[in-house]
Amino acid sequence: MTRLSLNINKFATLRNARGGNLPNIIDAALDCERFGAEGITVHPRPDERHITYNDIYDLSNNLTTEFNIEGYPSKQFLKTILEVSPGQCTLVPDSPDVLTSDQGWDTIKHKTFLKEVISELKTKGIRVSLFMENDLKKIDCAKEVNADRIELYTGPYAHNFNKGKESSIEAFVNAAE
Repeated sequence: MTRLSLNINKFATLRNARGGNLPNIIDAALDCERFGAEGITVHPRPDERHITYNDIYDLSNNLTTEFNIEGYPSKQFLKTILEVSPGQCTLVPDSPDVLTSDQGWDTIKHKTFLKEVISELKTKGIRVSLFMENDLKKIDCAKEVNADRIELYTGPYAHNFNKGKESSIEAFVNAAE
């Protein structure tokens, strides 16, 4: 099981802000692997403000560790995932204009959609993770849509941390169990 997968989007943000190809995304990813990362994660956005779809293809040809691609399952995203066939795809319910992920899937409301998407990804042997909040009913439904695992959205934890460490983590501990 991969224990540390580094998200390299910020390298791409810096590259895109500067113009050109520095830092080089492939070099950055390979350095992360060399320094001990067991996986590389990217999250392309529709506006390609950091990781681009071309980056995904380039990375898939060079990585030696697990490749995890996160994102909203749009047509372009799914086409890329099915062509690249990463070790893991993490489905995130981001709207196209959101700056950063700010909510998890409502697996109950989107059950049919998620079941279809996950089934399609699994035809290529891709492990599927769902980005989720710590709502136990929705987590139970993640099993029903055949997700292999979940990633918990920790925004509420970070927001409430100063109000009390124990109380802010409790719901996440319950979700993990």
